[in-house]
Amino acid sequence: MLGTVSANTDEDEELFLGTAESEHVEMYLKAIWHIRERKEKVKVSSIAKILNVRQPSVVQMLHKLNDADLVEYSKGNSVMKLTPEGEQVGERMMRNTRLLEVMMNEALKIEIDEEMVCGIEHHMKEIFTDALCTLLKHPRSCPHGYRIPPGKCCKK
Repeated sequence: MLGTVSANTDEDEELFLGTAESEHVEMYLKAIWHIRERKEKVKVSSIAKILNVRQPSVVQMLHKLNDADLVEYSKGNSVMKLTPEGEQVGERMMRNTRLLEVMMNEALKIEIDEEMVCGIEHHMKEIFTDALCTLLKHPRSCPHGYRIPPGKCCKK
């Protein structure tokens, strides 16, 4: 849900404003995807720990995600599932994160800045992600040793 704001009517430059809510949703889906990837039980407490938020906040967001058909969650359910759409978002966020980490670590030779990665990952379009992946020669894992989900560019 991005809006466009013209910086100046005489110039071609545009500023894009994202919503904090959509980034918040993406962080929850990314956290659930990552917990599952580690073969751990997806619980409210594990999501709260990863995102550094309180458990009541997690429960509130899980209900929103359930209503948006991104997760399957019901009160007291310690194991929640991502819907196909939620799965796509979580995987896309992990792919973006890990490709940015590879870029910082291997291509730019700078220390991975997780705060910067988090700021960028939400705004990457598929064309950019695939171009970055291709530029980095389709890495299979990030510097932390986790698998990078392949994109369409990796299948060529």
